[in-house]
Amino acid sequence: MSCWQTDKALVKKETIYCNMSIRGLKKKKKQPRTFKVKVTTMIEEMEFNCEVTWKGKDLFDLVCRTLGLRETWFFGLQFAMTEMYTWLKMDKKVLDQDIPKDEPIRLCFLAKFYPEKVAEELVQEITQHLFFLQVRKQILDEEIYCSPEASVLLASYAVQAKYGDYDPNLYKPGFLSEDELLPKRVLKQYQMTADMWETRITACYAEHRGIARDEAEMNYLKIAQDLAMYGVTYFPIAHNKSQEDLLLGVDAKGIHIYNIANKLLPIKSFDWNSTRNISYRDKELKIKPLDKKTEVFKFYSPQLKVNKLILHLCIENHELFMRRRRADSVEVQQMKAHAKEEKARRKMENQRFFREKQLRENAERAKEELERRLFQLEQEAREASEALLCSKETAEWLAEKAQIAEEEAKLLARKVADAEQERQRLEVTALKSKEEKRLMEQKMREAELIAVKLIKESDRRVKEAEHLQQHLQETREAERKAKQKLLDFTSSYPASPPAGVRDCSCEKGTIKLDLKDTDWKRLSMELEKERLDYLEKCKQLEDQLKELKCEIQALKQEEKQMGLVSHWNGSLHSLDSPLGNAPPWKRSFEDDLVEKTRHGAFPDHQYIALGSWPHSKGVFCVSGMGSSSFPKTNLALPTGGLGTRKTTSKVEQHSSDLIYL
Repeated sequence: MSCWQTDKALVKKETIYCNMSIRGLKKKKKQPRTFKVKVTTMIEEMEFNCEVTWKGKDLFDLVCRTLGLRETWFFGLQFAMTEMYTWLKMDKKVLDQDIPKDEPIRLCFLAKFYPEKVAEELVQEITQHLFFLQVRKQILDEEIYCSPEASVLLASYAVQAKYGDYDPNLYKPGFLSEDELLPKRVLKQYQMTADMWETRITACYAEHRGIARDEAEMNYLKIAQDLAMYGVTYFPIAHNKSQEDLLLGVDAKGIHIYNIANKLLPIKSFDWNSTRNISYRDKELKIKPLDKKTEVFKFYSPQLKVNKLILHLCIENHELFMRRRRADSVEVQQMKAHAKEEKARRKMENQRFFREKQLRENAERAKEELERRLFQLEQEAREASEALLCSKETAEWLAEKAQIAEEEAKLLARKVADAEQERQRLEVTALKSKEEKRLMEQKMREAELIAVKLIKESDRRVKEAEHLQQHLQETREAERKAKQKLLDFTSSYPASPPAGVRDCSCEKGTIKLDLKDTDWKRLSMELEKERLDYLEKCKQLEDQLKELKCEIQALKQEEKQMGLVSHWNGSLHSLDSPLGNAPPWKRSFEDDLVEKTRHGAFPDHQYIALGSWPHSKGVFCVSGMGSSSFPKTNLALPTGGLGTRKTTSKVEQHSSDLIYL
């Protein structure tokens, strides 16, 4: 419990030395004999020139007057000895005590005794501040154990006491990086970065807004006084002389015995009001309880000086303990009254300062709001001016566009009038086209009827041609047989018959050559007559079909102009297609088959197509020979219409006559 670390570390060489040592001062009595003392407090370091006759109390009072401290009974001057720290005695001369005689003499002004209740016993602000600084240093140096949660809360009060109210605009992240706020043990206990610890401390710090510095320090001490190691001075002791296995702790409430490994929970305690006597003999120390039936506690300390120090601390702590339970002295009452007035005055000042600060903050916020509003209004004015310019440009552009739109409207009106005239014309044309379409459909129906009649007539002619062809073949066969028989007969009877005889007869039958020639001529004449009649009808039908096709082509051109292309394309497709709905490969295949059949049967003749007309059951074709006066007629029925079958037949009337179906 000392600010001293080691003798060698704290003793530094001074640049200015005294011309005479302390021994020289004692020898030369004529000159004023002084020595330098450097006192280190929790606030600052002070250096004094002391007379050699000064006692410890003289130096202590000088330090207290310099600090303005009136509650002197809590403090003392500490110095380092071999392997221990002790306190300067008030009733003995400074130089007569076992202090290091090096110039300057170094002492520490520290709290020697701790109050039981800091809020009631600490009156002066300087006293409170010195206790706050010393307890905070002990916690950070881990001389007082503190849990992590309590460490964060204490750190937030320490920050409030140092920086005042939290202002996020002023205190940016990282402003606590240079401050030592938490014990190293707590920092090592959790795997948290410095920024994370700062965030937690800042969160608690922000909640202390409006708390003054002295109030924050008092709150810090109120939390610290509840810690187990607060205000306890530890000394190593033992049950016997050979081994140190216990710790003796002295505080404001009494004497406590601890296990050397646990400074938090005492094994045994002796309160001041239950302790009768404390005495020592050499290294042995006895604690006699007030109850005589209780056993006397004996223990051994490593040095006699330790026993003296323990006894001194016990006596003075007991005196303070009894003093707290008596009425306050006049001096203390005056101090408390003055402190109360000072606290009230400071509270009023703090309240006034807080109000002024609030007013200033409100004024600053209002100023910022006005500046922001002014900037916003300026920006709105700029935007309005830009919008005005843009609206002017837009108005000019809209005027031009309106003029263009007006001209376009006039043009559209003219176009609408023209379109209305065109619509009326197209309606008239459509009516005409409907009438022409109706007439054309009527003509098509008549042509279909004619084609059906021609197909029936061609079927009848086919049958007649087949019959005639069969009769012709039979006749030729009979003629051939008759000629054969005649040749056989002439070869058997070489004698010539009379010149006037033209008939030849035999047992089985008679062949009359003149009669056969006559029948043949008659038959040829009838066939020639029928052929001429048929060609005449075919020619008339071909002329009608050509005329009808020309009319259809003209109507097709008109319908294309009126947008009726799809209907007429279907009609023309059904009219022009020689095979109806049959696929192209089938039509080409059937055309090739008919062509091959024609060339195979009659290779010496050439055919020229005279005309064609589409029919619902097939295609009716009229063909003619280029080298013969007897034309040919081809009738082809495709397989794609109404379940019919293609029929192809030939009727040969003469060596140059052909009816091809």
